[in-house]
Order: sequence, then C-alpha cells, then structure tokens
Amino acid sequence: MKSVKLMNRIDTKYLMRLSDLPALLERAAPLYFVQDVDGSRTPTYDTIYYDTPLCDMYLRHHDHQLRRQKIRTRNYVESRLWFLEVKNKTNTGRTKKKRVQIAPEAFNDVKNDVQGFEFLEMRSHYDPLSLTPHVRTHFSRVTLVNKAMTERITLDFGLKFENFRTGIIAECPKLMIVEVKQDGAANSDIKDILLSMRVHPAKCSKYCIGTALTNPNVKSNRFKQKLRLIEKIVDHGV
Repeated sequence: MKSVKLMNRIDTKYLMRLSDLPALLERAAPLYFVQDVDGSRTPTYDTIYYDTPLCDMYLRHHDHQLRRQKIRTRNYVESRLWFLEVKNKTNTGRTKKKRVQIAPEAFNDVKNDVQGFEFLEMRSHYDPLSLTPHVRTHFSRVTLVNKAMTERITLDFGLKFENFRTGIIAECPKLMIVEVKQDGAANSDIKDILLSMRVHPAKCSKYCIGTALTNPNVKSNRFKQKLRLIEKIVDHGV
C-alpha cells in the first residue's frame, strides 16, 4: 500500500447508495486488493477541516476557483496515527497532498505541535494563526488497489459532519462517496464497473458538503444541485 500513496494525482469522485456497496465489491474482487488495517477492512477516519473566520477555503471552492487549498488534521483511528495534511488543487485539476505526523493533542489545535505548526507556516496560503477548526467529519473507509499497483480507490460511508462554529450536526447514513485516485487519466476497471451500474462522476468535496449541510451562514448556491442529489440518496435511497 505504501507504494500507491498517490500524493500527486488526478481524482475522480462518485456519489452512490451505500446499499450498492456489496454489488460493487463483488464485481471488483477479482481485479483489486483490499487494504487490511490490523484486521479491519473498514477502518475509521476522524478529520477536522480548518478554515479562516470568513471560510475562505470553502468559498474558493464554491466560487469555482481552480487553485485552492484545504487544511485538515486527521486521525487514522485504528492505526492510532495523527497527521496534519495540506491539500492543494492545481489549475490543471491535479491534487497534491503533503502531510506530517503530529501529536494527538494537536488534532484540535495545530499550535500544540511545534513541528506541525512550522510545517503549516511553510505550506499554508493563509495566516496559520487565523485558522481554526470548522467542520469535523467522521466516516468508515474501504480502500482498494488494483493489481498493477497504479490506482487507489476509496469507498467512504457512515458520514457524519459536525460544525464547530454553529454546533449543527448532519449525518448521511445511506450515502457512499467513491474516489478513484490515479497518477493521470487512464483506463480503469472500477470506472467501467461504476458505469455499468449507472453511476457517473460527480465532483464533490466532503468538506464542502459538510459545510453546506451544517453552516447556514455561508452561501451554497453552487452546491444546491449536489445537495438535492444527496438528499434523494439519504432520504429515499435512490
């Protein structure tokens, strides 16, 4: 798995029903390996997204700015590892991620880890002192890797969003977010499987979905169509 980190990659995302997960895995089984973390194939991810007081990172995404950045701390729960991660999206659509391991006490406040804060000072497009926790996401993940070790697929479900600034919590128990991560545009068995299941690419961000669902004070017009699709999946399983 370490050889397929794909920290510089092209992402393709999909929204689908969690109830379709067994059918998807059955078709993918002959073609992909599945990650096992200490006996668990559905490890838990706990993430805090940071933003400025005006939610500048969220708004750049909402306003369709191609060059944008997201900053988060993440707890890989079963592995008992904590990281500070900086994700940059380029104007060519590539995702470039850099990360550094941090102490557990820095999960809610990066300033509690000296090396982590220095890492943030070097890489953040924003004043690090202005960044505070905004949205916390919690989900389980199945990770697949193709036999050629050139492609990583993540299947995220059991999504829960908690907003630190509004206190609002939202859950999407019937939703699954699929992300295909590749070095570049290439043929993909999982993309063919998804197409055969009538699941089509849908650009989305867990941070932006979580913000739109839990913060009524920010604009979300651009995401309304996406939110309606999620609402249909969550409420009706269609």
